Amino acid sequence: MIEIFITFILMIPVYGLLIWAYLFPEESLLWGKRWMYKEEPELSEGAIRYTKVASMSSIVLLTIIFGVQIFT
Repeated sequence: MIEIFITFILMIPVYGLLIWAYLFPEESLLWGKRWMYKEEPELSEGAIRYTKVASMSSIVLLTIIFGVQIFT
């Protein structure tokens, strides 16, 4: 039971980052890389779409894994 609680506590920041990446894909793609550019870079629609799909897929997958861990 304690393992589930610790896993839940550790998953909160991961979910937070994934939700942030889904809601603000431009910001998440440039996180830690803005210093490399003199001007604001233009991100392609494909990169933005990929970030949104990857973050939503990760959220769903982690939820399934966490659910299986709880119910087994």
